[in-house]
Amino acid sequence: MREISLDRLRTLVAIADLGSFAEAARVLNLAPPTVSLHIADLESRVGARLLSRTRGRVQPSAIGATLVERARALLADAQQALEDVQRQVQGLAGRVRLGASTGAIAQLLPQALETLNQRHPAIDVQVAVLTSRETLHRLAEGSLEIGLVALPQTSVKQLRIEPWRRDPVMAFLPARWQCPDVVTPAWLAAQPLILNDNTTRLSRLTSDWFASDGHQPVPRIQLNYNDAIKSLVAAGYGATLLPHEACTPLPDSRIAMRPLEPLLWRQLGIAHRDGDVERSTQHVLDVLWGLSSERADGVTC
Repeated sequence: MREISLDRLRTLVAIADLGSFAEAARVLNLAPPTVSLHIADLESRVGARLLSRTRGRVQPSAIGATLVERARALLADAQQALEDVQRQVQGLAGRVRLGASTGAIAQLLPQALETLNQRHPAIDVQVAVLTSRETLHRLAEGSLEIGLVALPQTSVKQLRIEPWRRDPVMAFLPARWQCPDVVTPAWLAAQPLILNDNTTRLSRLTSDWFASDGHQPVPRIQLNYNDAIKSLVAAGYGATLLPHEACTPLPDSRIAMRPLEPLLWRQLGIAHRDGDVERSTQHVLDVLWGLSSERADGVTC
């Protein structure tokens, strides 16, 4: 059987509710011949009579009653679909897919998601743990709306990549160690190390920092989960280099945090597809920009 038009189903339901072709035509703002054509078309497609006249009132046949019941559900689903889409167009609801590294997810996203939930509770943010390269690839292919990526990045056609945060990289050391006030590559290279694995931009940053003083230390272990790294530091297993975002909690009391000499910075950017941005995506972007480390009002966050 060919597909059935929702308009024809709406006509059938109106006649069933009102008991009259003429009343259905009036309520639906259709010409009476159009109402008759809708029912004739439905009956032709079904292959059976759908309506009968009893005591001056039009009523569904047994087969017609079955179709009316299904038609009500289909029309309600269609109306709900339109309302859901309209809410998304208006930015009141929607799904936003975001890619980010574990570091950004652990320290920065919880703040953003809490703010977003207060402002726009019907927006669902789906987070994927990805490297910056994977994030940009998925943005380009259209399977993400927003990416938090390490900078610098080469430009990607049809993507906008803008600086977002600039956070200092600090030395995280077991508190029971005898720690200098400022940590240099020479001193840290002589300690047992826990570093990010070499798939990350942070690994390349820290390697360059050590190399600036002629050192290439071999870590005891490499991980890509900053919280796990901090737990090992707290246990005294070794030292590490990690970004410290302002407005995030200080580390465990078993961890001492020291500045570096020379200074080292981790830069993050926000990436999204160029052109028009859906309102739900824009709401998420607005919240993320509120966490920028260099806001226009001079407040760091």
